[in-house]
Amino acid sequence: MDEVTDAGIYARESSYLDRYVQVGVASGRVLTVSFPEQADDDAEPDHPILEQLFEYLDGLEPVTFENVQVALTVPTDQRAVLESVREIPYGDQVGVEALARMTPELDPDDGDDLVLVRTALDENPAPILIPDHRVRDGPSAAPPAVEQKLRSLEEL
Repeated sequence: MDEVTDAGIYARESSYLDRYVQVGVASGRVLTVSFPEQADDDAEPDHPILEQLFEYLDGLEPVTFENVQVALTVPTDQRAVLESVREIPYGDQVGVEALARMTPELDPDDGDDLVLVRTALDENPAPILIPDHRVRDGPSAAPPAVEQKLRSLEEL
């Protein structure tokens, strides 16, 4: 799949996560990934992104999402952090300071930069696709139970 083209909301229930995985798509890009207990009424169950997400959740083999475009409608400095998070490989984890070091123009010894990193993680619009669960000492935008299951899946 080279491009996501169908605009809308898509959701499917995950028995592994004990909740729905819901994806918002527009203009060929993913806007959001969320984990509601109930899907939106107008959510459709089938979309190529959901297929990839559920392959990932099956855990049979590592799935990368490098071909999935995410529309990052966040401040530029947060975008840089989240782009760095996308570079953390499946099954690896880093700390907040290491993530700051990986992000251009951030200083891991600067308290304000560490706050910026934590804020970007907390406000991540697309958990899993931007795998904030791979940052061991930072917040995740996914609910805590989902974050723990994602870490378990990747044996982090």
